[in-house]
Amino acid sequence: MKKLTLTCFIFCSLQIYAQPWASTVPIPPNESVNSFYQTNQPPLKAQHLVKLPVGAVQPDGWLRKNLELERQGLAGHLGEISAWLAKKNNAWLSPDGKGDWGWEELPYWLKGYANMGYVLNDKKMIDEALVWINGTLNSQRPNGDFGPFVIRNSTGKRDLWAQMLMLFVLQSYYEYSHDTRVINHLTRYFQWQLSIPENDFLTDYWENSRGGDNLYSVYWLYNITREKWLLTLAEKIHRNTANWKLKNWLPNWHNVNIAQCFREPAVFYQQSHDPTDLQASYDNQFFIREQYGQVPGGMWGGDENSRKGYTDPRQAIETCGMVEQMTSDEIMMRITGDPFWAENCEDVAFNTFPAAFMPDYRSLRYLTAPNMVMSDGKNHHPGIDNAGPHLNMNPFSSRCCQHNHTSGWIYYAENVWMATPDNGLAAVLYSASEVKAKVADGEVVSIREQTHYPFDETITLKLTLSQTTRFPLYLRIPNWCADAKIKVNQEVISQPVVAGQYLKLIRNWKNNDAVSIEFPMKIKIKVWDKNKNSISINRGPLTYSLKIQENYVRIDSKQTAQSDSKWQENSDPAQWPSYEIYPGSTWNYGLSGNLHELEKSFEIIKKPWPLDDFPFSPSSVPLAIKTKGKKIPSWEIDQYGLCGELPLSPVSTTEPEEEILLIPMGASRLRISAFPVVK
Repeated sequence: MKKLTLTCFIFCSLQIYAQPWASTVPIPPNESVNSFYQTNQPPLKAQHLVKLPVGAVQPDGWLRKNLELERQGLAGHLGEISAWLAKKNNAWLSPDGKGDWGWEELPYWLKGYANMGYVLNDKKMIDEALVWINGTLNSQRPNGDFGPFVIRNSTGKRDLWAQMLMLFVLQSYYEYSHDTRVINHLTRYFQWQLSIPENDFLTDYWENSRGGDNLYSVYWLYNITREKWLLTLAEKIHRNTANWKLKNWLPNWHNVNIAQCFREPAVFYQQSHDPTDLQASYDNQFFIREQYGQVPGGMWGGDENSRKGYTDPRQAIETCGMVEQMTSDEIMMRITGDPFWAENCEDVAFNTFPAAFMPDYRSLRYLTAPNMVMSDGKNHHPGIDNAGPHLNMNPFSSRCCQHNHTSGWIYYAENVWMATPDNGLAAVLYSASEVKAKVADGEVVSIREQTHYPFDETITLKLTLSQTTRFPLYLRIPNWCADAKIKVNQEVISQPVVAGQYLKLIRNWKNNDAVSIEFPMKIKIKVWDKNKNSISINRGPLTYSLKIQENYVRIDSKQTAQSDSKWQENSDPAQWPSYEIYPGSTWNYGLSGNLHELEKSFEIIKKPWPLDDFPFSPSSVPLAIKTKGKKIPSWEIDQYGLCGELPLSPVSTTEPEEEILLIPMGASRLRISAFPVVK
C-alpha cells in the first residue's frame, strides 16, 4: 500500500503533452476557490474537490435502481415499523428533549431517508422527513441545546453523540432548501457547546470516539458564516476527541468507530495545516488493514471488535462499518483529491456493501464476511466477536445497521460528480447519472453519463450547454487501468493517460460535445501473503467469488430478532420475513488453474444486462468467469458454524480438477472470495 506523499498536496505537478487542452494531474489543484459551491474558507486549507448540493447529481441505471429498491424496502418503511421512529412521545419531537426513543436511530435513518427523498423527488418522503426536521428545529432550548436530553449513566454527563448525526441531516436539508433556520439553529447550538466546561465535554465512549463528526459540521457552518469563534470550538472538539494520531495503535477496536473516526485528524488538518494530521488518517487506514485487512472487498476483519489472532477472511464487518467507510472515503476525497480514496470507496461499494442485503432490500445482515458459506440465525461466538444471531438476513437486526444503512447508496450517488476549485467538474465515482452544475463564470452545464460501469468498460459523457463555455473537466483514471482510452468528439487523446491520476480536459465546450472513455479491464490476481498466501481474482474494480448455490429458508423474524430491536405495536412481522441462506453446492474449492497464464486459465462470460437494472444477484449478474479448481476436503465448516480458516497455500489435494464459476463478489451473499491455491 502506498504512503501519502505530502508534497503531492502542496504542488500539483502538471504534465502537458502534444494536445494543449489535455494534461494529467495527480490531483485537482486547489490554488483557487470555487465561485459557486460551499467549500473551505480561509484559514481552512483549500479542498481539492467540492461537494455539489443535494440533487445536483441524479443517479441512473443500477445506482438509481438500488435507491428505488431501498425506498420500496426497509429504508422506505422503517418509519412505519420501527419503534424508534414512532412519533408518539418521541424525544426527537419533544421541546424539552424528554420522551421515548431518543438516541441515534432516528438521525441514522433520516440521514439517508431524507436525502433519498430529495434526490428521487419523492414528496411523501420529503414531507415525512420534514416532520422530524421541523420537530428538531423546534426543539431548540433557550441555551441552544436541542433534541433528546440524554444523560449517560457511565459519566452522569450530557451525551451529544446523537446530535452529531442530526447535524448531517440539517446540513443536507439546508443544501436542498436554503432554510435559514438551519444556520440560526447550528449557530446557537455551537455557541452552547463552546460554553460547556472542558471536563464535561465529549466524555462518553461514543461521542468521544466520534467527535470528528461534530468537527466536520462546525467547519460546514464556518464556511457559510465565517464566524471566528467556530474555529475556537473546532480546536476544543479536536482536543477532547479520542486521539486518532496514535502510532501503530488505535483508541479502540470497534469496527464502526474505526471506519468513521480514522478520518478525524485529516478533518482537523484543514485548520491545523499540520501534515502529520493528514498523514495520521492515511496511517490509520493502512494500519488496520495491515493488521486485520488482508482480505478482498475494501474492509477488514472487524466483527464487533478486531481481535488479535482473528484475521481470516471469515471474520466479518458490520453493515454500519461499510456505510461509514464509504462516507469517510468521500470526505477524504474532498479534502485531498487523492484518487486512492475513490478506489477504496468503489471497492467497498461494489464488492462488500450490496451483499449485506436481500435483493429486495427488505432485510439485511448485521455482519458480512469475504468468505461466508452460511448465513443463519445461530450464535457463532467466539468465532466472531458477537454473541447472538448476527449472520442471517433480518429486518429486525441490531438497531444500528437497521437504521444506518440508508445513507450508503445515497451518499455515494451524491459524490459521483464533484466541483473543482477552478470552476470545473470532476468525474470521481463512475456511474450512470446526470449532473447539472455551474462552471466557468456561472454557465450551467448538464452532463449525462451513460455506462454500466463497473460491469462494463465503456463510459460516455454527453454535454448540454446553452452556449460555448471554457472550463476544466477532470476524469479520474483508475489505478488498475494501465491503458485507458479517451476520445473527445471522436478525436483520440494521443498522449499517455496515467493510471491513478486525473486526465484534465480544458477546452471550449459546446452543446452536444461527447467524451468517450474506455477502461480496459484485465484479470489480475491479488496475493494475500499475510493470510495464508490466499488469492483473490479481480477484473477492473470488481472482485470475483465462487458461485455457490444459495438456498433461502424463510423464517419468522421474531425468532431471531435482536433484543435491542424494538418495533411499533401495529407492525406485522409476517410482512417483513427473515431469511437464512444455506449452501446448496460445494464451496471448499482451491484454485488450480495456471496462475501465470491468466488469459488461458480464466474465461470471461458476458451475459445481457438485466432488464430491471439490478446486477447484484447470482441470477442477474451480467458477468462471470470460468476457471478450474479442486475440492479441499479438509477445509470444512468449523465448530462455530463458520467457514473454516484458510488452509496454507499451496494446498495438496488428490481431488480431480473441476470447472468452477466465479461471479462478482457483490452479487454473492454466500461466497468464497479469498481462495487457497492448489498445488
